[in-house]
Amino acid sequence: MSALAFYFKKLGKNVVGYDKTPSDITKKLEEVGVEIHFNDRGSDVLGGFEHIEDTLIIYTPAIPKDFGELGHFRESGYTIKKRAQVLGMITSESYCLAVAGTHGKTTTSSILGHLLAATGAPVTAFIGGITNNYNGNLIQKGNKVVVVEADEFDRSFMQLTPNVLCITSMDADHLDIYDNEQELVHTFKEFGSLVPAAKRFIKNGLPLDGNTVGIEDDSQYCAENVSVKNGQYLFDLKYPKGRLDNLVFNLPGRHNLFNAITALGIALEYGSPTVGLPKALSSYSGVNRRFTYRIQREDLVLIDDYAHHPTEISAVHQSVREMYPGEEVLAIFQPHLFSRTRDFIDDFAKELSAFDEVILLDIYPARELPIEGVTSQVLLDKIAIGNKSIAPKEELIASIKDSKKRIVVMMGAGDIGVEVLKITKILSDED
Repeated sequence: MSALAFYFKKLGKNVVGYDKTPSDITKKLEEVGVEIHFNDRGSDVLGGFEHIEDTLIIYTPAIPKDFGELGHFRESGYTIKKRAQVLGMITSESYCLAVAGTHGKTTTSSILGHLLAATGAPVTAFIGGITNNYNGNLIQKGNKVVVVEADEFDRSFMQLTPNVLCITSMDADHLDIYDNEQELVHTFKEFGSLVPAAKRFIKNGLPLDGNTVGIEDDSQYCAENVSVKNGQYLFDLKYPKGRLDNLVFNLPGRHNLFNAITALGIALEYGSPTVGLPKALSSYSGVNRRFTYRIQREDLVLIDDYAHHPTEISAVHQSVREMYPGEEVLAIFQPHLFSRTRDFIDDFAKELSAFDEVILLDIYPARELPIEGVTSQVLLDKIAIGNKSIAPKEELIASIKDSKKRIVVMMGAGDIGVEVLKITKILSDED
């Protein structure tokens, strides 16, 4: 949503927005002249938007259905479109590269956007996180090609008209929208059918035809000779028309290496010059809240990650064990959505049990109301390690100190992202 706000502001539009809580993103929007408010103003429409015919209301499905402002705009006859519809409008006039999957969208799309921008393509990329290379979630180097995250929530990606697409994963998620995993997979297949098989990049093993992507397997786009040196992945890329050797990638975790291979494949399909791709890849520095180091000291390493699904927690665990073999790890996790916690509670418990100590926060509700019998305590009871607890946010710093674990990972898609910044500041000031 904020990338769209930046996009329209750069076009010279008058942009106003609502968010639930202040953040670094809202501050950056305010700095460029976007007015942000944090309370539901209902029918108290802000000045400058009285002309209904000149105003477009864009909303995300994360907004509750009973949100007063949205109801007022509907009753007043404003043009209202979901975020995905607007992305569809923007991309319909450009060459569209769409990145889909229940995990990996943001990292893959940010790598792809960077590869294109760094090799001179006239690209606009809408990213679902803050890229470290561009200090924002919008890359604007032209408008002939657009990179966009294709979100499966609410079947939003069916609003897009991609020319090339990828599907990085199809794990069960959003079961508040889809009746079951089979329906989710069916919808991904529908999305995949929007382009010919030759224009699809598919994780090897998924039930879809297309260019297969993998690591040290029989994929058409495959990482070979993979090694880790000084925290970097070194590998060669084999693809149908050739090879790219001696590639360097700076993000930890094989899931991120897979994302990089996918992005390289799409960049090659688009026509990016092979001579520039190795340097572009090695200069990619990641996305905020995707295994982001907040503190790196001899006595404390604090890692911040957006992981909010069991598969993503597993990927974080694999990454941290790869980077810090033999060390004990404290995981602090804020469950996101009552429905997701209910649907995957056993899987959450299994993945969290792989850590040495776990601290849970209360469930972040986002757009949902509480569900009876779904609490962090129920999840905690299922975690199969003894060193586990629930803590309020105001006690997290004390809990981290009491733990005495050198490696601390904070995970979740709710306001834990704001909390980790507060904790980082306090603990850094104490250094």
